[in-house]
Amino acid sequence: MQTDNSLIVGTKLRVTIDDIAFGGEGVGRAGEFVVFVPFVLVGEEAEVEITEVKRRFARARLIEIIKPSPNRVVPLCPYFGACGGCQYQHIAYPVQLELKRKQIADLFERVGGFTEAVVDPVEPCPQPYGYRNRIMVRSQWDKFKQALNIGFLRADSRLVVDIEECKIAEPLLNIEVQEVRKNPPPKGGIKVAMRVPPEGWEVPRDSFFQNNFHLLPKLVNVVRERVRSSGVRHLVDVYCGVGFFSVELGDLVESFIGVELDKMAVEAARRNATNHHRLNGEYLLGRAEDLLPSIMTRFPPKETVVILDPPRTGCLKESLDLLRQVRPAQILYISCHPATLARDLSLLCAEGMYSLSRVTPLDMFPQTQHVECVADLREGLGSSPKLEAAP
Repeated sequence: MQTDNSLIVGTKLRVTIDDIAFGGEGVGRAGEFVVFVPFVLVGEEAEVEITEVKRRFARARLIEIIKPSPNRVVPLCPYFGACGGCQYQHIAYPVQLELKRKQIADLFERVGGFTEAVVDPVEPCPQPYGYRNRIMVRSQWDKFKQALNIGFLRADSRLVVDIEECKIAEPLLNIEVQEVRKNPPPKGGIKVAMRVPPEGWEVPRDSFFQNNFHLLPKLVNVVRERVRSSGVRHLVDVYCGVGFFSVELGDLVESFIGVELDKMAVEAARRNATNHHRLNGEYLLGRAEDLLPSIMTRFPPKETVVILDPPRTGCLKESLDLLRQVRPAQILYISCHPATLARDLSLLCAEGMYSLSRVTPLDMFPQTQHVECVADLREGLGSSPKLEAAP
């Protein structure tokens, strides 16, 4: 095994994989260097080639698995490894779930200082393939074959992998992929968004909706259970989109307010509430940080739950600071990015202001590095389970 610290791009070496980092790369070592390698498992020995060298770590591409893990499986997708959409098709599904829980627990410990005990086992998806209800394919001119590539970005570049189907997409979307291939865009650089519309919901073309119908009922049940257990009477749905959570939970509270920046989504939310006979709430158009101060004066904090379902970048600090000042009885934070979730929860729980009682991960994105989490914070329960400070 190569142990020279002066690794250079192009160096080939053997590494043993000790861990899988958040994002899906395996962690090996070459002397004092940490080497990140994709598409490997813990315990495997692999031949790799260095592709990037930084001061304290390097990245490598996988050449060959010398010693495979018993948890390695054959990926269903012929594009796996080239296409950047999936990271875990080579891992047996039960092991994917264990891996994601460990990654979440590690992030919560490192970023937020929370103990592993707050993280539940990951809820599995009943359909680990063919679940994704929205995809976006890209077109890119390939000068070598003098034709368009239609598909997804590569794992290692901004080039497009030409694909016939996507194994994690709903079957209806793969029919649409074939239609696009038969009638391609006029040039490269065009994106084509495809979506299976959710039954009973109005969702504008560019508005957000959960991408996995198969695990969505479980996500709703988890959130309903948390709200019901807190005994609150009012709900504030921040980053509410088309009103999904407030409509689903509206029967548990006396009144609710949804906040959303997307005008078309707000209009759809109002119609969704009417169509689902949720007449005890309203939806407001605007930035959460602008509207929250006035909204939080309308309900008694001790009787209010705030649902946060922000973009992957998380919440603005000013909104989190406001919640710490108002101190609603419960905050349910729903996120598909555990790192920003841990960061924001650490701020909310600082000085024992809130207690993180439980985090429930749900595998809304099988075969990929992503995972959805529902974090339940309660006011007035003392400090969260934290790690002991080092002496």
